[in-house]
Amino acid sequence: MEEQVVKTKEIMEVCLLAGKIMLQSGGETYRVEDTMTRMAAAFGIENTNCFVTPTGIIFSAEGNGPTRTKLIRISERSTDLQKVAMVNSISRGISSGDINLKQAIDQLNEINSMNLTFPILVQAAAASLASGCFMIMYNGGWNDFIPALISGGAGYLSFVYFNRVVSVKFFSEFLAAFVIGLLSFLSVHMGMGQQLDKIIIGSVMPLVPGLLVTNAIRDLMAGHLVAGLSKGAEAFLTAFAIGAGIAFVVSFL
Repeated sequence: MEEQVVKTKEIMEVCLLAGKIMLQSGGETYRVEDTMTRMAAAFGIENTNCFVTPTGIIFSAEGNGPTRTKLIRISERSTDLQKVAMVNSISRGISSGDINLKQAIDQLNEINSMNLTFPILVQAAAASLASGCFMIMYNGGWNDFIPALISGGAGYLSFVYFNRVVSVKFFSEFLAAFVIGLLSFLSVHMGMGQQLDKIIIGSVMPLVPGLLVTNAIRDLMAGHLVAGLSKGAEAFLTAFAIGAGIAFVVSFL
């Protein structure tokens, strides 16, 4: 009996760790719940209940002993879809019987400790190039390509810096949008660029919460109303912060 209780506890820890990694890395709520339930069932615990929100996971499992329930808090969230894919791969391995409990614990701890993000300069370079390409896609002229590169890259670097200094994410996005608007205005004022609106639109695209909007819609369609509405509200506040930063520059300069 005591051995079964210990095993149930270990299975819960594995499921919760998998859910935590996925949720922190940008996974959808319904995907997190489904993955945790499937992993528990593969290890022999059929009676489980899982409730996931963007800021926490509640998971209960009923084995041969008393029902156990545990709550973990999610305080930091980012976008790392490679980790989501890696956890999904482990889940499929558990379901097929290729990965046992000990291997799952080791592999999930290894994934949790990984830092798979690209260096900041590489991210800034990608954001800069994306800004120029988005500007062209929105019918901007090639004369504005370089200003969009500069504004987009500087805006993204500003967001990363302010996000480390200020704990409020939306304030960081407001300041980053302000930097983008200011640099775009200066580039047009100095004759480097021509179409201010196209430069701004292309430059803010790396800051746009596309993944949040997508996950919010998918969670709402899957019936997860709390998670869908909260992610939608977060996406709205992000969009509002970006728009407010640009509007501040356009209104006063």
